[in-house]
Amino acid sequence: ASNSSREGAAGAWLRTPLAPGEVIAAQSGAFERDPQESSTTDDELSRAGSLGSRGGSTTPDYGEKRLPQALIIGVKKGGTRALLEAIRAHPDVRAVGTEPHFFDRNYEKGLEWYRNVMPKTLDGQITMEKTPSYFVTNEAPRRIHSMAKDTKLIVVVRNPVTRAISDYTQTLSKKPEIPTFEVLAFKNRTLGLIDASWSAIRIGIYALHLENWLQYFPLSQILFVSGERLITDPAGEMAKVQDFLGLKRIVTEKHFYFNKTKGFPCLKKPEDSSAPRCLGKSKGRTHPKIDPDVIHRLRKFYKPFNVMFYQMTGQDFQWEQEESDK
Repeated sequence: ASNSSREGAAGAWLRTPLAPGEVIAAQSGAFERDPQESSTTDDELSRAGSLGSRGGSTTPDYGEKRLPQALIIGVKKGGTRALLEAIRAHPDVRAVGTEPHFFDRNYEKGLEWYRNVMPKTLDGQITMEKTPSYFVTNEAPRRIHSMAKDTKLIVVVRNPVTRAISDYTQTLSKKPEIPTFEVLAFKNRTLGLIDASWSAIRIGIYALHLENWLQYFPLSQILFVSGERLITDPAGEMAKVQDFLGLKRIVTEKHFYFNKTKGFPCLKKPEDSSAPRCLGKSKGRTHPKIDPDVIHRLRKFYKPFNVMFYQMTGQDFQWEQEESDK
């Protein structure tokens, strides 16, 4: 089977084009564009922090702002937006819709600024945020550890080859003039030398980045979510996330509706009959056709790192198996 058909459901949630206007409305209702597509502005962050009662039941104007007890720290193009939207359906979770980028870009603004960006919570509720670039930021583990050493960390990982192509596709949509994927991926095409300094490739060397986090956090405080299973079995992955966060399993099969036309799950609130919320237009781009030889070389490049990552985490994400089935 061809690469794309085999990738099938696994890439679909992140790749399928959506009808115009079918944008996921973050629960605050204040942000319609996809925050991962461009940097969040200070203005948006302060609005996020001061939504107060405008967000209805999702952002109460009672309770207090707290620093997050759990963070989705990565990875870019892995499925972090899908995970955030799903966990926000839980009544005991309050999360920022935008990416605060505190531990990488805004750290000098201080913890009070960061706290102010957070939604208000009641006792027993968990405050969360997601910024996928934290996972690859050298200073992030130390900074998060100094905020609270018991912070729970969630990393959504996805086959690094598909992730790199997805990353490139996102950049291409904003900068159509960039070189081809093949040109950027190699230092020397004839020798087959992969350019691991290119961020699209470097992000997928998960073992390398994880080493940095393990100097500050025990493995028991980090949950690795499979970006592939988030699409093929969203309720199963969400059960693990809720257990990890110490929450009752409230987000279940009832919250997901599989849209056959699109080929990916959408989120709905079980008690409400409104249309399911699907990921926004920016999440459905068709990947460019990549030379199979390039994909083969990339798989070979990633394989030892993937194996190391499986050993470090005690989890086999079966990315190699997936490839040999094709």
